[in-house]
Amino acid sequence: MRYNESDLTSAEPGSSAEESLRRENEELRRQLAQLRAPSHSSEGAPGGVWRPSSLTLWALGLFVLVLLVIAFFAGYLPLVHRNKLIIEEAQHRERSLPRVTVLTVGRSSHDSSLQLPGNIQAITEAPILARADGYIKRRLVDIGDRVHAGDTLAVIEAPELDEQVRQAEASVRQAQAGIDQAQANLRQGRADLELARVTADRYAHLVSDGSVSAQENDQFQAQYKLKTAALQSLEQALKGQESAIAAAQANVARLENMKGYRNVVAPFDGVITLRNVDSGALVNSGSTLLFRIAQTNSLRIYLNVPQTNASSIHRGDTASLTVSNLPGRTFHGTLARTANALDPSSRTLLVEVHVPNPDGVLLPGMYAQVILSNSRGTPPLLIPSDALIISGSGTQVAIVDPSHRVHLRTIVAGRDYGDRLEVTSGLTDGEAIVAHPGDVLSEGTMVEPIESGSKPEPSNSNRAESGS
Repeated sequence: MRYNESDLTSAEPGSSAEESLRRENEELRRQLAQLRAPSHSSEGAPGGVWRPSSLTLWALGLFVLVLLVIAFFAGYLPLVHRNKLIIEEAQHRERSLPRVTVLTVGRSSHDSSLQLPGNIQAITEAPILARADGYIKRRLVDIGDRVHAGDTLAVIEAPELDEQVRQAEASVRQAQAGIDQAQANLRQGRADLELARVTADRYAHLVSDGSVSAQENDQFQAQYKLKTAALQSLEQALKGQESAIAAAQANVARLENMKGYRNVVAPFDGVITLRNVDSGALVNSGSTLLFRIAQTNSLRIYLNVPQTNASSIHRGDTASLTVSNLPGRTFHGTLARTANALDPSSRTLLVEVHVPNPDGVLLPGMYAQVILSNSRGTPPLLIPSDALIISGSGTQVAIVDPSHRVHLRTIVAGRDYGDRLEVTSGLTDGEAIVAHPGDVLSEGTMVEPIESGSKPEPSNSNRAESGS
């Protein structure tokens, strides 16, 4: 409800309603004045919407400009200063000599070692085959049993062998009878020869006297020659009978030996590693494998040494080995022999290492890591691998001479230990080389050397992976 001033003036002064309306009107005016107080320019705005004044806009623009000036001086000027410092430092570096770390070339250790994988084998191992045909009557050992030389391993039942022995003995007796008969014939032939000789001599004297005719003499002379030939035939027959009896006796001895093979015995001290038969099994001579025995008190290991290490391996060098299933234990042995020739397919040298095994801890067939140790009279030079420069000119190192000038020198590398490298030629003991040359050094560059204070640690081990 709205009230205007005309309505208020027409009312009586004493009326309470008029006073009430006047107070309400004043209160409304006061509230309207409070609403208009924050903005002086909203009176002319359509719909009563507030619009910022030009003074406010100028104040906001000036504030933003101040912020931009502060940001310019806070960011750009320090950046310019840093760039100036970087340029000055770069110019100073260009004017000064590069500083490089140098170290003195030294030799490797006199003691050298080579680690190779290998398979453990028995020093002596042999298959035990049947030497007699028959059946296994008794089996006395099994796998894992330790036996001594001469111990009976199994007994073979061979009844046919006994019959063969009796037959061979009968052949011997028959041959002996033949010898007796040949000897009797020989004695008779000698008597006949003697009679023929006497008769021939007698007729030779009679024919000279003319008592008998020449024809009769020739007849008895021919008969003497015939008896001589017959005696020689009897002697050869006797020799044949003697050979026959020798063959028969040899056959008897062979069969007797075969009877001894019915007891299968151990050829040497060892352990039974294989058993193929049991009681009642049929075995054939020379073809049935009964057992396999191995001598394990001393073991051997075959290793394939690479060509680069073959010249440093000699008979009698010490060796040590470890196996994965016995951690913390090291076994020692000796290099027994080498092949003295490289395998053309793998370029490796075959060597044999003997290892004592008195307690039987090591077993044939184990996989082991073997370290071969030897001593070198003139050990090669040793440098860190980071000192190498690999380029189109080959493998080089940076040498620093006494005048602090860099020279690039080509070298020939030997064994590679990963972080270190042996040098066979191109360097001399005591020369100074750059530890970390990088790609900035060139021939003739002047540098400021800094001693590293340490030499490459001498190395006495090398690892090679080979299937054995």
